[in-house]
Amino acid sequence: MSAASGHLLAVEDLRVAFRTEDGVVQAVDGVSFHVDAGEVLAIVGESGCGKSVTGMTLMGLTRSPNARFEGHARFDGCDLVTASDDALRRIRGAQIAMVFQDPMTALNPVQRIGKQLSEQILAHEQMGRDEAYKRAGALLERVGIPRPAERLRAFPHELSGGMRQRVMIAMALSCDPSLLIADEPTTALDVTIQAQILEEVGRLRAETNAGVILITHDLGVVADVADRVAVMYAGQIVEQGTLDEIFYDPQHPYTWGLLGSIARIDRPRPARLPAIAGMPPSLADPPRGCRFRPRCPHAFAQCMELPPLELRADHPDRCWLTPAEKRAKREVGGQIGLAGGEVAA
Repeated sequence: MSAASGHLLAVEDLRVAFRTEDGVVQAVDGVSFHVDAGEVLAIVGESGCGKSVTGMTLMGLTRSPNARFEGHARFDGCDLVTASDDALRRIRGAQIAMVFQDPMTALNPVQRIGKQLSEQILAHEQMGRDEAYKRAGALLERVGIPRPAERLRAFPHELSGGMRQRVMIAMALSCDPSLLIADEPTTALDVTIQAQILEEVGRLRAETNAGVILITHDLGVVADVADRVAVMYAGQIVEQGTLDEIFYDPQHPYTWGLLGSIARIDRPRPARLPAIAGMPPSLADPPRGCRFRPRCPHAFAQCMELPPLELRADHPDRCWLTPAEKRAKREVGGQIGLAGGEVAA
């Protein structure tokens, strides 16, 4: 745990930019958050908002000649942004593990599953190959893969997408990390296995007091497991709070739109599922002022200036509207969201 901050992980003003043919893409722009031991922080938002880049940067996986980094990410006395490659190799897998978004490409296609699982264990644990291989089999059984001894001998292409995702989760859990970064960990799984995986994440928290960063689009999963939520849009955090604050008292219009896009089982079925109008902006040429302004029906003159992420109600958000104005707009028409969808009551 970071002695300076008292948090397991403390990210401060993280900025990640990439030089491209279209110009400089500011993929992450001034992101700050923290994760405590035993806590689940969910990072939510549309595709392309910077969620995965944030997680991969913490693992040192976005380093390249065309990348530029600013800010700090302090973990166990180490700044992950400026740490050497050797230091990150010692941390990756052992202290911080990541479940990657695409299980189809995350595994080595020419190595058997058992070798890939045991290789990670041997890199960080003092044990023989036979013992590591045995643990690999137990991990596969733990994440719900049938006939684990047989699957250990299989190549990735012999497994379904859901099984490959479970292999990635088993690999992430193999060394009982202090921090787990899970990037869409349940995307390729049916609801039964999804529940089992979330149960394993919960068990990791209970047994090792690990912190979890859950990167996801699925607000149903967020509601089930998260303690706090950070809402990202166009490379920035636009709202951050506890689970109840975000679901029951959302302050940013973008959050209203995300919640309004969810089908509600306790409400009449709509003729069409609501959606947020427009498309996310290009991070190579973001709009002036509030990044959400071009899509927001509540925008006004002051939105041409970028609002800071600050406490205006019970939790910080990035919107110039006053809490009273937000409450009034949410209550109009029974809390109608950006495209006609109802937000959380």
